[in-house]
Parts: sequence; C-alpha cells; structure tokens
Amino acid sequence: MDTMAMMKSMSMKDMPMAMDMDVMQDTMMAMNAASMAATMCSAADMRMGGEMATCAAMCSNTAMLADTGMRMMMRPMGMDMPAMQAMLMAVVAMGTACATECRTHQDMDESCRYCAMACDEMVAKCQAMLASMTA
Repeated sequence: MDTMAMMKSMSMKDMPMAMDMDVMQDTMMAMNAASMAATMCSAADMRMGGEMATCAAMCSNTAMLADTGMRMMMRPMGMDMPAMQAMLMAVVAMGTACATECRTHQDMDESCRYCAMACDEMVAKCQAMLASMTA
C-alpha cells in the first residue's frame, strides 16, 4: 500500500499548520523503523537478564513514543502545532537517550547496535520535521 499517496489524497487546506509532506513521510518511516528496532532490542535485552534492565526499559519507552508520534502524524487534521512540536521533542529526547544507552552495549548485543542506528535516524528525521513546521 502506498501510504504517501493516501496521505497526499487527504485535504490539507484546513490544516492548522503547513507541513512538508515528504519530510513528514520520511519522519513517519523512521519512527516506524525505530519502534520496531527498539521493540526487538527490548526483547533481546530481557533475555539477557538484570544487567540490561535499563536498556530494555529505554527501548520500550522509545518504541511507544515513536509509535505514538507516528500515529499523531497520520491524523494531520487533528494536529496542534505546540502539541506536535512537544511530541517530536519528546521523541528526539527519548531516541537520543536510547541510542546512547544502546551504544554502550553494541559490542555485547547486535540488536543494540541496530537499535542505536534506528534511533539516530529517527532523531535526525524528527529534527528535520521540527525545522519544516510552520504556522
């Protein structure tokens, strides 16, 4: 399914803010990838035991925030500029923290390396989305 075509078919004339649809699509795709990577990393961390509890929790929180942010973007008519900016900033903060934590374990667990990369990509795309938002 071509979700970008579906998104572009929605009426944007009454949107409360102007948004770059290509940047938004890239951001949603990065959020989806980070959510999946963080979910898988969290599951791998839980198998490794107590020393990975912090990483598992951070990955779970990152997955939930990324998924929520992505879902907010899929409802452009309901967007509120300050709320969307706050959500994106929360995703950036959590994604940055998760990537940092995962990097400390990347030599021990391959899933941490992949999660850190996905989080870095998501953070970059969210920052680009923030920069593109205009009232």
